[in-house]
Amino acid sequence: MNTIESYFEPFPVLETERTLLRPLTYDDLDDMYSYCSVPAVAEFTTWEAHQSKEDTKGFIDFVMNRYEADKLGPWGIEDKQSKRLIGSCNYLGCDSNSMRVELGYVLSDQYWNQGIMTEVVSKIIQFGFEEVGLERIQARCMVDNTGSAKVMEKVGMKFEGVLRNYMKVKNELRDLKMYAILKEDFHSI
Repeated sequence: MNTIESYFEPFPVLETERTLLRPLTYDDLDDMYSYCSVPAVAEFTTWEAHQSKEDTKGFIDFVMNRYEADKLGPWGIEDKQSKRLIGSCNYLGCDSNSMRVELGYVLSDQYWNQGIMTEVVSKIIQFGFEEVGLERIQARCMVDNTGSAKVMEKVGMKFEGVLRNYMKVKNELRDLKMYAILKEDFHSI
């Protein structure tokens, strides 16, 4: 049986109408810092807004180790027009036995409300079901993160419930909404 990680060797480069989904590099440091340092971008993430480019470099170091150790890490979202990194999206918590992944994503506030993350997540879901052979793709968001919930709904994920006091985020237990799409849901869209 192939593992989910085996589909990331070599790292799959994907393309949407407006974006190129590719591995992150140290050349992305300035672009990544420009959106990771914005408090509104970090508001619903597990991490604090970056205070310096050293914070961003530390994250890129972590990603590079992930690419090397298990080949799995985030796709950088590159805006085709400007050639700038504008966000990232990745598979988290991969379970090759159940063929299940969880999605995580972040997007520069300069690109919010333009349908870009819906476009990206749709492509990554398509890749997961058609290329990797996943059975379930899920995602969670904080209950007050309406933007993320809308992305999940637009790509065909179904709301499965609220996980109460599920995760400690920035020293506070938070309720999270759980969404998922199954292979059969995807094929019936």
